[in-house]
Amino acid sequence: MNICKNCNEPIDGNFCANCGQPTKQKRIDKNYLIREIKEFFSTNKGLIYTVKKVAVNPGESVRRFIAEDRHRFVKPITFLFIASLIYAIVSSLFNVSATDFFEQPDDALETSIGTFISNWTIENPGYSNLIIGFLMAFWMRLFFKKSGYNLFEIFILLCFVMGIMTLLSTVGIVVRGLTNFNILYLIIVEMIYLTWAVGQFFDKKKASSYVKAFLAYACGLFVMMILIAVVTAIEYAIRH
Repeated sequence: MNICKNCNEPIDGNFCANCGQPTKQKRIDKNYLIREIKEFFSTNKGLIYTVKKVAVNPGESVRRFIAEDRHRFVKPITFLFIASLIYAIVSSLFNVSATDFFEQPDDALETSIGTFISNWTIENPGYSNLIIGFLMAFWMRLFFKKSGYNLFEIFILLCFVMGIMTLLSTVGIVVRGLTNFNILYLIIVEMIYLTWAVGQFFDKKKASSYVKAFLAYACGLFVMMILIAVVTAIEYAIRH
């Protein structure tokens, strides 16, 4: 009797009854490559569909993903990380760093943990957006507590929205690389998009939805900045 190389369970047949691992892997041939190519284009098709729907009609699209259709969309966290990967590649090609967003810190704080966190937030949008997304989701749950959506569903909304925001940053970096475009304007564009997208998701006909969306966005960023400031102050106090 064979032993499964994946979970070490006994195998009696062509597949492991515990994890589904085949007894023997097929050799890599042209059929394997064809399947890989098909999966690649299938994923890209879903990515293009997701970008189009969430960018143009985010509210309805994310509501549909939550309640009805989860097959044609790229999964939200996967979408956010794909967008972040694209951002990282483009920013590397155009030599963009955190210093393009913030002024250089003074010598006293140049190596501080707070400065490191600020730089890390800009240079790792995928992970930083997940953190900021949880903070914003908390505030949105408070502001939209009568909507019926739970914290995790709101977080899914923010993963999609922040994925689009990350792609907007990527486009901005390309424009900056070709022109003298001020990259700080991206913050304004992204803030407007997030406010519009979240407001549309909850109730696009009410002006209060957009006000609450903006307040939740501001509160989430404010809490993030407080955390960075506290860490910076503690580290500065220890050093001096």
